Amino acid sequence: VQLQASGGGLVQAGGSLRLSCAASGRTFSRYRMGWLRQAPGKEREFVAAISWNGGDTYYADSVKGRFTISRDNAKNTVYLQMNSLKPEDTAVYYCAAAPISTLPMTALRGYNYWGQGTQVTVSS
Repeated sequence: VQLQASGGGLVQAGGSLRLSCAASGRTFSRYRMGWLRQAPGKEREFVAAISWNGGDTYYADSVKGRFTISRDNAKNTVYLQMNSLKPEDTAVYYCAAAPISTLPMTALRGYNYWGQGTQVTVSS
């Protein structure tokens, strides 16, 4: 699976952005999909994940209620709608794909395929 993330940019605090991640390959619907981020000087962290059919979603506590993950398997695309953005949301955002397994969807080690990342900068 090859992943291409887009939609990042510069936004003021309180604003919104929508990230998209287009996947290649015919087996997109077999993968759990996640968004993860890495801020300067910090470790990569889990943001949100969605099950293969969209029936289950998971969020980091820091983004719960502000971010929404969704997917369109017909378009091989996963989205991250980010509202009420805060300066601490500034990071490079990566989409990633994980084969279905017993690992929690929040576990970074479960994600085998990663996109190139898109920069999100939130100004105060």
